[in-house]
Amino acid sequence: MAIGKLLLIIAAFLGIIGLILIYAPWLLNWFGKLPGDIRIEGKNSFFFFPITSMIIVSIIISIIINLFFRGS
Repeated sequence: MAIGKLLLIIAAFLGIIGLILIYAPWLLNWFGKLPGDIRIEGKNSFFFFPITSMIIVSIIISIIINLFFRGS
């Protein structure tokens, strides 16, 4: 039963992100442009590693999951 709840939460979260990307892409312009995100551009190459952005996303997801599973 718990795995079903988790899958529904993940699906809802992905649905919300999808709607934001379609109808309001300016809400996610900050992603990848924070201090600490590594961006190296060469003449013929490009390397991008969003460390700070991923830490923020991880914290937000952890808070959301803890809110849902503390009640059960």
